[in-house]
Amino acid sequence: MKKIALMAAALVCAFSASAQKGVEDGSKWGHGADSVRCLENYVLYGDAVKMKNYADAYGPWQILFAECPKVKGTTLYSDGIKIVKALYAKDAAKRPEYYDMLLKIYDQRMQYFGNNKNYPTSYLKGMKALDMLQYKDGKLDVMKEAAILLGEALEGKVESNKNAFAAKYMEVSAKLFQETVYTAEQVVENYLKASGAIAAMEKNANEKNADKIAEAKGTVESIFAQSGAADCETISKIFGPQLNDNRENVDWLNRVNKLLSKGDCTEDELYYATSECLHKIEPAASSARGLARMYIKQNDSEKAIAYYNEAINLETEDDLKARYYNELAAVHFSTQSFGAAKAAAKNAAKTNPDWGEPYLLLGKIYAAGARGIGEKDYEKKAGYWAAVDQFQKAKSVDSSEKVQSEANDLIRQYSQYFPSKEELFFEGIQPGTTYTVGGFIQETTRVRNK
Repeated sequence: MKKIALMAAALVCAFSASAQKGVEDGSKWGHGADSVRCLENYVLYGDAVKMKNYADAYGPWQILFAECPKVKGTTLYSDGIKIVKALYAKDAAKRPEYYDMLLKIYDQRMQYFGNNKNYPTSYLKGMKALDMLQYKDGKLDVMKEAAILLGEALEGKVESNKNAFAAKYMEVSAKLFQETVYTAEQVVENYLKASGAIAAMEKNANEKNADKIAEAKGTVESIFAQSGAADCETISKIFGPQLNDNRENVDWLNRVNKLLSKGDCTEDELYYATSECLHKIEPAASSARGLARMYIKQNDSEKAIAYYNEAINLETEDDLKARYYNELAAVHFSTQSFGAAKAAAKNAAKTNPDWGEPYLLLGKIYAAGARGIGEKDYEKKAGYWAAVDQFQKAKSVDSSEKVQSEANDLIRQYSQYFPSKEELFFEGIQPGTTYTVGGFIQETTRVRNK
């Protein structure tokens, strides 16, 4: 305190006798007696924060915040957030007061330091929104304001925390849609903003943030897919009228085409139109897949297969590549090209090991071609063992209700075609022993009777 007194005396001599606060004259410390008061509280709050004594720090910090807002630069505000959050956690009765102060801290930091290169206003808006949602989650007015702030944060140039902003932006948008505050069109627009921000971050990703960016991307995609707003009619309603003006706009075409693809809107005319436009300008996986789907609709399997192979070669995302392989397998299956169908389904399963659909399709392929293998009746039925193995594999890798239900139905359906116990006995084959199915299947399985 002796040191403080000496410094205060020096300040009194240096400045004019008339007191003036920093908040009034724009200076860092203020002038006269007010500068002494600012200095005293600067030391008191700083020492208390170092000791993590946030209750003692709060009073002097408030004086600085109100009277000397430029003291200590941005640290005054980061310390303030730390203090207020600590007190919020301990004192339930004063939580409304601390919550209001938390928002004031963000607002005042934007006012005085919003042009900071590393943490500008856009970043601060995002952080303010995250805290609003943390402490007032579920309140409609808070969600509406937070969504606006997060949208503005994603438009900023600084990438810090944009992955978290994008994920939360999508979460809040979906909730506001459920509350009928947002329309489906607004959710789609917000999804495009969030996914666009993440795509920009991916271009500059490094070892430190790549996993976080990928996690945020998955969250955004998952929330949007489950929001109920991603229906084909809404997407077409928004983007259909824009097509004529964007037939040579690659960014627009890619964005809309991928949006339609992810929404399973592959029968939509807009999907075909954007695919054709894209492929003329810049061949891409999504456009090749769109053209493949178009030729399936026109019953031209040869061209469909060619475009699926092109889509697979161009695609970089494993989940989409697996989907294209699986759809290619289905085309081969429809023409009874069982060997080619098997190869494509196997590639789909290899590309996305946690997805059960390729195993379901593989089992159906085996079951469909089983009767064409072998001479004896039990040899022709052996393919059903291999088919059921694939259905069981689908259940083991994919816990989704759809896969589990379909796999169980298929297991019941094809198990009834197993050879009888008497038939196996007559052929000298014991249940439980291993058996290699011939023909195009070429799988080692286990002998079972119905």
